Amino acid sequence: MMTTCAGAPAQAARIVLPGIGAGARHVIDVNREPWRILGRVQTELGARCTGFMVAPSVIMTAAHCLWRDEAANFVQPSSIHFMLGYDTGSWRATARAVRFVITPSYDPYHPLRTSQADHATVILDHALVKTNELLPIFAAEPGAPAMLAGYQQDRMELAMGDLACHVVHVRGQLVDHDCAATHGASGAPLLVQTDGKWGIAGIDATAREGQGGTAVGFTNDGVSNKSVKGK
Repeated sequence: MMTTCAGAPAQAARIVLPGIGAGARHVIDVNREPWRILGRVQTELGARCTGFMVAPSVIMTAAHCLWRDEAANFVQPSSIHFMLGYDTGSWRATARAVRFVITPSYDPYHPLRTSQADHATVILDHALVKTNELLPIFAAEPGAPAMLAGYQQDRMELAMGDLACHVVHVRGQLVDHDCAATHGASGAPLLVQTDGKWGIAGIDATAREGQGGTAVGFTNDGVSNKSVKGK
């Protein structure tokens, strides 16, 4: 991240955000398909990330969003709130977590080294959507059209997204993409297009310096269907 000294010219004061990339980000209508599954994950300690519905009462987000450095532990489930369709202080529905599941292979002290396990399945205290409102799960393929949207640090009150990006590379459980995004998009669904339909291919986990990021794939030995269903 770049910083400037006090007294520097205003035009020189520019923050370079990790992962932004060359793509253009747009405000997303979270009340329209395929973004009706999107919402903001917030803890009572103020942490904010993106999450999305995978079952009527189950969301997924990034595991690192639920970690507390100061306590050297994960947050309590009851402190997690999910606001479906969050937009400038309003939302369509909200629920509190009752439990969450993080794979033991994720190490919060070495998040990059264990990024393939950086996903959390969060079970909510009541259902927020119907099954027919959910998106299908697709395997990521290099070159596939992709989209990524979330509540990013420079526009935290709105869902911002890159609607014209691509899958760059699939590395086992990890899916590299060139979507424009930065911190706060962690936990967002990476959508890919197959046969003209959009589905979820992974969970955004890491913003690379300079461009794009990496998601944990829903297939290729990444997130299992069992985890997605929260069973």
